[in-house]
Amino acid sequence: MEVKLWNDKREREMYENFSELYAIIKATEKLEKAYIRDLVSPSDYETECQKLIVHFKTLSATLKDLVPNVERFAETYKMDCSAAVYRLVTSGVPATVEHRAAAVASTSSSASVVAECVQNFITSMDSLKLNMVAVDQVYPLLSDLSASLGKLSILPPDFEGKVKMREWLVRLSKMGASDELTEQQARQLHFDLESSYNSFMAALPNAGN
Repeated sequence: MEVKLWNDKREREMYENFSELYAIIKATEKLEKAYIRDLVSPSDYETECQKLIVHFKTLSATLKDLVPNVERFAETYKMDCSAAVYRLVTSGVPATVEHRAAAVASTSSSASVVAECVQNFITSMDSLKLNMVAVDQVYPLLSDLSASLGKLSILPPDFEGKVKMREWLVRLSKMGASDELTEQQARQLHFDLESSYNSFMAALPNAGN
């Protein structure tokens, strides 16, 4: 006995679209698992995943009134395809593209902080050379330097520059704003800054690897 799933052309088209959506989600789930298990090359994965995402977006637009929630659609048909739902609905791009974007963002962020650290080192050393030795002149510069070093995750907590800058900030915080560093203190601070800067620059190649 033949059972008809539809009563008219409109219902038939609806079920055919449901079937297509089901197939796309299932195919994406299998592709995601194959990629995770290294059973497909990144380039092949990206090509096929991009095709599935494009098909999914086109079909989703067509079914937006009938299937407003894809997660619920997957639950209704007991699909157990969390990886596919994430890739198609949440991410919208292949994992390879997602990883490249994260790497670029991380690199850009690190490069920006490195540049900030270098600028703060140079500014602090130059200010001492210009005899800017009052506490209210030195403290903000060292505070900015310490903060920028703290933002760079590639440097360990006991990095020389971090430790020395903290020590100087503690020392300066116990002085008055108008107090000035003695010639000996200014010389020692400049030495510590230069030594920390050299250690900082030496640490960068290791950070890039």
